[in-house]
Amino acid sequence: MTGPASRVFAARLAGTAVFDPQGDQVGRVRDVVAVLRSRGPKRVIGLVVEVPGRRRVFVPMTRVTAIDVGQVLTTGLVNMRRFEQRSTETLLLAELLDRSVTLADGSGPATIEDLGLETVRARDWQLTKVFVRRGHVPRGLSGRLRRRGETLTVDVDAVVGLTSTDADQGATNLLAAFEELKPTDLAEVIHELTAKRRGEVAAALDDERLADVLEELPEDDQVEILSALAGDRAAHVLEAMQPDDAADLLSELPPEQAERLLLLMEPDDADPVRRLLAYDEHTAGGLMTSDPVILAPDDTIAEALAHVRRVELTAPLAAAVFVCRPPLETPTGKYLGTAHLQRLLREPPNTPIGQVIDKDVETLDPKASLQHVTRQLAAYNLVSLPVVDEDGHLLGAVTADDVLDHLLPDDWREQEHEEFEVDRG
Repeated sequence: MTGPASRVFAARLAGTAVFDPQGDQVGRVRDVVAVLRSRGPKRVIGLVVEVPGRRRVFVPMTRVTAIDVGQVLTTGLVNMRRFEQRSTETLLLAELLDRSVTLADGSGPATIEDLGLETVRARDWQLTKVFVRRGHVPRGLSGRLRRRGETLTVDVDAVVGLTSTDADQGATNLLAAFEELKPTDLAEVIHELTAKRRGEVAAALDDERLADVLEELPEDDQVEILSALAGDRAAHVLEAMQPDDAADLLSELPPEQAERLLLLMEPDDADPVRRLLAYDEHTAGGLMTSDPVILAPDDTIAEALAHVRRVELTAPLAAAVFVCRPPLETPTGKYLGTAHLQRLLREPPNTPIGQVIDKDVETLDPKASLQHVTRQLAAYNLVSLPVVDEDGHLLGAVTADDVLDHLLPDDWREQEHEEFEVDRG
């Protein structure tokens, strides 16, 4: 192992593990906090560290004893209050990566790709270098763009526009720094950004990734981001979302806007969303997903297990297979019963799934209340229940996570327990 670094680059710190003096991991670095005054040194005052529970806290640089290869060492004194950015502070990764600046020597525009931090004395860090690419880097989906132009590392004072909030900015390098984040964690990063920056990041995400992130954001952020997208792009993102999540989002829009987007969607994607929008949001029909795992009774257990292994399925949806007569798209033919994952794992793989179904699970009427749905899930110790119409056709399934979303306060994603004061010096 090499000794502690005297210069590090901010983008390479993203995701780096943070340890206390005993060698126990405290969390991971998610951003770097600096105070960038127009004159004088650009001080790096701390790190935003994600600790267990996805809480982001502030760790002052005065408590960072070393930044080594792949790790940050601290004194162990971590303040657990949720980090809140102050007006005088700049997040180097979230706000400066991909920013367009001008080189002070008159050689033209450049785009920031990384930022160099150096120790000037013990535990005193400053932003001293900027790694740039000459020219304007075009913005593109997923940050997959063809890069051109010379790269160079210059002194921080050799660039103009470092703190300009109206500067043109993409999100290529920001997304690269957070590439490993799950949608829930990336959503939390995006939620903390300014509205302008949220829009820039959303523009750089591909449709699938943006759909996954939108499903994890508070409703206000969802509406803001979707409304800022061009009509066709917004429709594609809605198509990539789970039908119930798309319906929840469209229900928050003005009716004319929602209808316009539904018309832009492919009919096969829009139809299940329209059906969900017909139900009150606090009923089984409004809570359900119209796309659970559905198989015919002659399909084998091996085929069922292959379906529930799909990576895009949530754990509650993967816990049960709903067995129906064809057609197998909702609304299906006659609903026959539910095959639970535990039972599937105990039976020979070539057994027809129709032989292992549970016919005793009570189905839900689409108009059943949220309270009734909650009681049924608790009574049967299940994580999903079938929703069936009066003719016995499967319309969808309600999962425990959808119920929790409606039982918790509207702002539950943003609530954090704040027990201590932050010392930022």
